[in-house]
Amino acid sequence: MSPKTPPLTTNWHAIYVHSRAEKKVHSELSRKGIESFLPLQRRLRQWSDRKKWVEMPLISGYVFVHITRADYDQVLQIENVMQYVRFEGKAAVIRDQDIETLKRMLGQQEVEVEITRDELLPGMLVEIITGPMMGLKGELVSFRGNNKVALRILPLGFTILVESPSSNLAVVKS
Repeated sequence: MSPKTPPLTTNWHAIYVHSRAEKKVHSELSRKGIESFLPLQRRLRQWSDRKKWVEMPLISGYVFVHITRADYDQVLQIENVMQYVRFEGKAAVIRDQDIETLKRMLGQQEVEVEITRDELLPGMLVEIITGPMMGLKGELVSFRGNNKVALRILPLGFTILVESPSSNLAVVKS
Protein backbone atom coordinates (compact mmCIF):
# COMPACT_ATOMS: atom_id res chain seq x y z
CA MET A 1 0.00 0.00 0.00
CA SER A 2 1.33 3.41 -0.89
CA PRO A 3 1.02 6.23 1.60
CA LYS A 4 -1.63 8.77 0.75
CA THR A 5 -0.37 12.17 -0.28
CA PRO A 6 -1.95 15.00 1.65
CA PRO A 7 -4.39 17.12 -0.34
CA LEU A 8 -2.90 20.30 -1.76
CA THR A 9 -4.24 23.33 0.00
CA THR A 10 -5.06 26.44 -1.95
CA ASN A 11 -4.91 29.97 -0.61
CA TRP A 12 -5.82 33.35 -1.98
CA HIS A 13 -2.91 35.75 -2.43
CA ALA A 14 -2.70 39.26 -3.83
CA ILE A 15 -0.15 40.10 -6.49
CA TYR A 16 1.14 43.48 -7.58
CA VAL A 17 0.97 44.04 -11.32
CA HIS A 18 2.21 46.83 -13.56
CA SER A 19 -0.03 49.84 -13.93
CA ARG A 20 -2.97 49.32 -16.29
CA ALA A 21 -2.07 45.64 -16.83
CA GLU A 22 -4.60 44.08 -14.44
CA LYS A 23 -6.92 42.76 -17.17
CA LYS A 24 -4.01 41.34 -19.20
CA VAL A 25 -2.61 39.51 -16.17
CA HIS A 26 -6.07 38.19 -15.21
CA SER A 27 -6.57 36.92 -18.76
CA GLU A 28 -3.14 35.26 -18.88
CA LEU A 29 -3.70 33.58 -15.50
CA SER A 30 -7.01 32.18 -16.77
CA ARG A 31 -5.34 30.98 -19.97
CA LYS A 32 -2.77 29.07 -17.88
CA GLY A 33 -5.51 27.50 -15.74
CA ILE A 34 -4.73 29.51 -12.60
CA GLU A 35 -7.81 30.70 -10.71
CA SER A 36 -7.76 34.45 -10.30
CA PHE A 37 -10.09 37.25 -9.29
CA LEU A 38 -9.96 40.79 -10.60
CA PRO A 39 -12.55 42.98 -8.87
CA LEU A 40 -13.95 45.31 -11.52
CA GLN A 41 -16.45 48.12 -11.25
CA ARG A 42 -18.32 50.05 -13.92
CA ARG A 43 -17.54 53.75 -14.04
CA LEU A 44 -18.71 56.49 -16.33
CA ARG A 45 -15.63 58.07 -17.91
CA GLN A 46 -15.80 61.39 -19.72
CA TRP A 47 -13.57 62.53 -22.54
CA SER A 48 -13.76 65.85 -24.33
CA ASP A 49 -15.99 64.40 -27.05
CA ARG A 50 -17.94 61.59 -25.35
CA LYS A 51 -18.91 59.67 -22.24
CA LYS A 52 -18.55 55.92 -21.93
CA TRP A 53 -19.12 53.23 -19.29
CA VAL A 54 -15.92 51.26 -18.71
CA GLU A 55 -14.94 48.44 -16.35
CA MET A 56 -12.04 49.48 -14.16
CA PRO A 57 -10.18 47.62 -11.41
CA LEU A 58 -11.56 48.30 -7.95
CA ILE A 59 -8.04 48.09 -6.53
CA SER A 60 -5.56 49.46 -9.03
CA GLY A 61 -2.42 47.35 -9.39
CA TYR A 62 -3.79 44.21 -7.70
CA VAL A 63 -4.99 40.82 -8.92
CA PHE A 64 -5.93 37.99 -6.57
CA VAL A 65 -4.82 34.39 -7.23
CA HIS A 66 -6.11 31.15 -5.67
CA ILE A 67 -3.12 28.82 -5.80
CA THR A 68 -1.22 25.96 -4.22
CA ARG A 69 2.42 26.32 -3.23
CA ALA A 70 3.32 24.52 -6.49
CA ASP A 71 1.80 27.38 -8.55
CA TYR A 72 3.60 30.12 -6.60
CA ASP A 73 6.58 30.55 -8.94
CA GLN A 74 4.50 30.07 -12.10
CA VAL A 75 2.48 33.18 -11.20
CA LEU A 76 5.64 35.27 -10.88
CA GLN A 77 6.73 34.27 -14.41
CA ILE A 78 3.67 35.86 -16.02
CA GLU A 79 4.38 39.09 -17.85
CA ASN A 80 3.45 42.27 -15.90
CA VAL A 81 3.41 40.48 -12.52
CA MET A 82 5.82 42.24 -10.17
CA GLN A 83 5.55 40.39 -6.85
CA TYR A 84 3.26 39.03 -4.17
CA VAL A 85 1.84 41.37 -1.56
CA ARG A 86 3.83 40.55 1.56
CA PHE A 87 2.94 40.61 5.22
CA GLU A 88 5.67 39.95 7.80
CA GLY A 89 8.06 38.78 5.07
CA LYS A 90 5.74 36.17 3.52
CA ALA A 91 3.17 36.30 0.74
CA ALA A 92 0.03 37.53 2.46
CA VAL A 93 -2.76 34.96 2.66
CA ILE A 94 -6.20 36.42 1.98
CA ARG A 95 -9.11 34.71 3.71
CA ASP A 96 -11.74 33.10 1.46
CA GLN A 97 -14.42 35.13 3.22
CA ASP A 98 -12.61 38.40 2.36
CA ILE A 99 -12.65 37.49 -1.34
CA GLU A 100 -16.35 36.56 -1.06
CA THR A 101 -17.02 39.89 0.66
CA LEU A 102 -15.31 41.76 -2.19
CA LYS A 103 -17.47 39.85 -4.67
CA ARG A 104 -20.63 40.67 -2.67
CA MET A 105 -19.61 44.31 -2.37
CA LEU A 106 -19.24 44.56 -6.15
CA GLY A 107 -22.64 42.92 -6.65
CA GLN A 108 -24.58 45.39 -4.54
CA GLN A 109 -25.89 48.59 -6.09
CA GLU A 110 -26.51 51.17 -3.41
CA VAL A 111 -26.65 51.20 0.34
CA GLU A 112 -27.77 54.30 2.21
CA VAL A 113 -25.24 55.52 4.71
CA GLU A 114 -25.55 56.98 8.15
CA ILE A 115 -22.45 57.11 10.33
CA THR A 116 -22.21 58.57 13.81
CA ARG A 117 -18.82 59.75 14.99
CA ASP A 118 -19.73 59.31 18.64
CA GLU A 119 -19.49 55.52 18.82
CA LEU A 120 -16.75 54.77 16.30
CA LEU A 121 -13.26 56.29 16.29
CA PRO A 122 -10.39 55.98 13.82
CA GLY A 123 -8.06 53.12 14.76
CA MET A 124 -10.85 50.83 15.94
CA LEU A 125 -11.19 47.38 14.38
CA VAL A 126 -14.76 47.17 13.07
CA GLU A 127 -16.92 44.64 11.27
CA ILE A 128 -20.01 45.14 9.14
CA ILE A 129 -22.59 42.95 10.88
CA THR A 130 -25.60 43.17 8.55
CA GLY A 131 -26.35 44.06 4.96
CA PRO A 132 -24.75 43.03 1.68
CA MET A 133 -21.19 43.55 2.97
CA MET A 134 -21.71 41.55 6.16
CA GLY A 135 -18.47 40.06 7.51
CA LEU A 136 -16.12 42.73 6.12
CA LYS A 137 -13.59 43.56 8.84
CA GLY A 138 -11.05 46.32 8.87
CA GLU A 139 -9.46 49.17 10.76
CA LEU A 140 -11.58 52.30 10.76
CA VAL A 141 -9.34 54.91 9.15
CA SER A 142 -11.62 57.91 8.80
CA PHE A 143 -15.04 59.23 8.02
CA ARG A 144 -15.42 60.70 4.54
CA GLY A 145 -18.22 63.20 4.75
CA ASN A 146 -21.49 62.02 6.18
CA ASN A 147 -21.97 59.11 3.79
CA LYS A 148 -18.79 57.00 3.71
CA VAL A 149 -16.35 55.38 6.06
CA ALA A 150 -12.79 54.38 5.10
CA LEU A 151 -11.71 50.91 6.24
CA ARG A 152 -8.18 49.55 5.99
CA ILE A 153 -8.39 45.86 5.11
CA LEU A 154 -5.74 43.82 6.87
CA PRO A 155 -3.26 42.30 6.04
CA LEU A 156 -3.18 43.98 2.62
CA GLY A 157 -3.13 47.49 4.02
CA PHE A 158 -5.29 49.01 1.28
CA THR A 159 -8.20 51.26 2.18
CA ILE A 160 -11.73 50.88 0.86
CA LEU A 161 -14.43 53.51 1.10
CA VAL A 162 -17.46 51.59 2.33
CA GLU A 163 -21.03 52.81 2.27
CA SER A 164 -22.80 51.39 5.30
CA PRO A 165 -25.19 52.71 7.93
CA SER A 166 -23.55 53.09 11.34
CA SER A 167 -26.10 50.63 12.71
CA ASN A 168 -24.44 47.98 10.51
CA LEU A 169 -20.98 48.50 12.08
CA ALA A 170 -19.75 46.88 15.29
CA VAL A 171 -16.46 47.17 17.12
CA VAL A 172 -14.53 43.88 17.01
CA LYS A 173 -13.64 42.73 20.52
CA SER A 174 -10.02 41.64 21.04
